[in-house]
Amino acid sequence: MDAAPRPTDDPPAVSGHFTLADIRVTVIAIEGRSVCGPKVGDSFEVTESSRVRIPAGRHFCLFALAAVLPLIPAKMRALDAADWLAQDSLVACPDPEERLIMRIERIGERELETSELT
Repeated sequence: MDAAPRPTDDPPAVSGHFTLADIRVTVIAIEGRSVCGPKVGDSFEVTESSRVRIPAGRHFCLFALAAVLPLIPAKMRALDAADWLAQDSLVACPDPEERLIMRIERIGERELETSELT
């Protein structure tokens, strides 16, 4: 009996350019008690596919950051206008006492080279 081929070979490398949006996440409302210290207007940016920038002298709550991070890669890509993710840009921090609301927005686009990323 012949053994089935094992999927050990990596797919062939694809080279080329593609476009991703740079993202800014901004606190737009705090409807409860601000325990972690964020203020309305605090923000961070994700640029060049994976570079996170928080303004000097500021911080961003780890739990709020964890709530929004899973959505960022999708928001960086072109989305069909009918896709719910293209229409919705608000994310809530999971802390029920804080009720912090953040907005994800595209702040520009850049072309990246596939071979420069993993």
